[in-house]
Amino acid sequence: MKRSAAEILREYGPFPSVDAVHGVTFDGRHVWFASGDRLNAFDPESGSQVRALHVAGHAGTAFDGRHLFQLAEDRIQKIDPETGRVLATIPAPGGGGDSGMAWAEGSLWVGQYRERKIHQIDPETGAILRTIASDRFVTGVTWTKDELWHGTWEGDESALRRVDPRTGEVLEQVDLPPGMGVSGLEADGGDRFFCGGGPSATVRAVRRPG
Repeated sequence: MKRSAAEILREYGPFPSVDAVHGVTFDGRHVWFASGDRLNAFDPESGSQVRALHVAGHAGTAFDGRHLFQLAEDRIQKIDPETGRVLATIPAPGGGGDSGMAWAEGSLWVGQYRERKIHQIDPETGAILRTIASDRFVTGVTWTKDELWHGTWEGDESALRRVDPRTGEVLEQVDLPPGMGVSGLEADGGDRFFCGGGPSATVRAVRRPG
């Protein structure tokens, strides 16, 4: 396993009226993050907050190119990002113990925090198609350039880990400084990860290795 220390490129926030950052996603222009009772969007170049949708958001957030998907307790809501309207709802695989979420290849990938699992699910029905086991708590989940990464956060230690999507084997690990948590995780398709900072109410940009 390759291992390196995280290079923090930038810190956004703390954002006003945000107690904690849960899920994080990127729509190609704006970074979205869930903060309990709303979804917030900011411009990663200027750092300024540009939108807020009043929808429940307790864990992972994903974007499929058109719609936002948001974990709200024991369900996943499909949301129109223009209006904030909930278009559809499916059950969450962890029944409320879910953490991060990502979109890739027509499926949603959902972390189950304390169960240390990542589920690939059908976005129409919520049916579980595949389950990958981890040996650490799973927070955020993201795909980038055919690589599956997840965040982990236990006690004072957090890291970003690249895992084999077939076997769950850890291929690479990027360690964050002690005391810096990772709640949500999203890749920008280039050389950045956006990492939710939990109760710090911040989002950090971390360089993607390689």
